[in-house]
Amino acid sequence: MNTTSGFSQWIPYCGPGPGPAEWFARWNFDPLLITALTLFLLAALRFAPDRKASHTGAALAVLVLFVSPICALGSALFSVRVGHHAALMLVLAPLLVISLGLHKRALPSLTVLTAIQAAVIWLWHAPGLYAAALSSDLLFWTMQITITASAAVWWARLRQAHASAAVTALLATMVQMGALGALLTFAGRAFYAPHFLTTSLWGLSPLEDQQIGGLVMWVVAAAAYLLIAVTLLYRSLEPEARPGTGT
Repeated sequence: MNTTSGFSQWIPYCGPGPGPAEWFARWNFDPLLITALTLFLLAALRFAPDRKASHTGAALAVLVLFVSPICALGSALFSVRVGHHAALMLVLAPLLVISLGLHKRALPSLTVLTAIQAAVIWLWHAPGLYAAALSSDLLFWTMQITITASAAVWWARLRQAHASAAVTALLATMVQMGALGALLTFAGRAFYAPHFLTTSLWGLSPLEDQQIGGLVMWVVAAAAYLLIAVTLLYRSLEPEARPGTGT
């Protein structure tokens, strides 16, 4: 069990935070995870062989995020964990939408799903709940699943929405992601106890690591949603702008 006075005893699902000399050897060959991933891939290929590329892409994303040394690196650095969460939302979730055919199902309103996704992100980045997730395998996987699931359903509903509604939802997500990132970047102290003694191995203070994580969320992740929104808006206007398309 973790204690408030013994930060070195935080043992996340991916194991203790590694240093630069050992992190690349820290693969996670959890038999339960490997079995679940294998069963998912076999079932997906059996029942929806026409979506092979999406099934394979989703499986590869899981391997990179949870089996490769990136999993352990997220135990050491909050900034890597933020990037991990961004990849769940921006890479794994959209792949699962196609793989599972979520965009073909009846779903709640995009406004509701946008609010739910924002609430999930802010909730899991609350210091207390974040720390609990890094000390309990059950909470860790609850974090990963809820972040991925809320994003996947949101992407699925986004595909169904009119371009204007989709762009609005993307911009709203960009704003809330940027707000959380800015909060973490400009905070005057480090919030995340599980990383208090692990960042020094990488030449960073806990606050510097948190600030980098905030920038990843504020600049990189928020910019991704903005780019998608601009692209979608451009495509929605393209037929009208193209010469000779209307009479």
